[in-house]
Amino acid sequence: MQILTDQSERRFGAVNWMGLYTLAQRETLRFLSVWTQTLMAPLVTAGLFLLIFNIAIGPSRPDVMGVPFLIFLAPGIMMMTVIQNAFANTSSSMVIAKVQGNIVDTLMPPLSPLEILLGYLAGGVARGVLIACVVAIALALVLGVVPQHPLIALIFVILGGAFMGALGLFAGIFANKFDQMAAITNFIVTPLAFLSGTFYSVEALPPLLNRISHANPVFYLIDGLRYGMIGVSDSAPLLGFAVCSGATIFVCAVTWQMLRTGYRLKA
Repeated sequence: MQILTDQSERRFGAVNWMGLYTLAQRETLRFLSVWTQTLMAPLVTAGLFLLIFNIAIGPSRPDVMGVPFLIFLAPGIMMMTVIQNAFANTSSSMVIAKVQGNIVDTLMPPLSPLEILLGYLAGGVARGVLIACVVAIALALVLGVVPQHPLIALIFVILGGAFMGALGLFAGIFANKFDQMAAITNFIVTPLAFLSGTFYSVEALPPLLNRISHANPVFYLIDGLRYGMIGVSDSAPLLGFAVCSGATIFVCAVTWQMLRTGYRLKA
């Protein structure tokens, strides 16, 4: 009996690479299987935003930071689309698993809390990067916007996907019902996205609102991507990278602690 036990035991080492890859693959295939909803729908939404703003105020709006308003607006819309979908990917996966009762299928395999966190984040980041690529292609074809600093743009897209993916996982663990998840989305995620310089330069805001905007990590995500796409920004990209990296590490640490303790996951 002892021999059988030793033979059947699997030793994964410091990292369960197979389990981590499987979870990441599951989270990626989950949104790819409905790509018309998860990839094409955000592209349509971003296009509608640009179209409506162009029709409503585009022709009469003066240049912003030395570039046409529509060109200034495009990177903000792009990042807003990325972060909303990265958040939705991890939060919906976790909440659905909890509501349907199959979260045990994720908790029972020999995966550490860090491996679970990274597996979920892989899906959120992958969805964010794919959406960014789709929107970037559309912007190049329609508006002629080509990234001036592609590497910087990619870094901020990955940071945006990681930050909001971790925040989405945190929200998914915290929420026990869909209406709680909807409340978090409506009262936290949406204000963070819309009050972050997506549609305007924060330098045009009153001093108090300007300081509040600079305390919002999403502002630095949008500002960094704007620099990577069109070469202008309200703040230094290096500062934005530091703030976004710190915010991502903090949210990941809190979420890892929730996974480690089984908060609202284990009876």
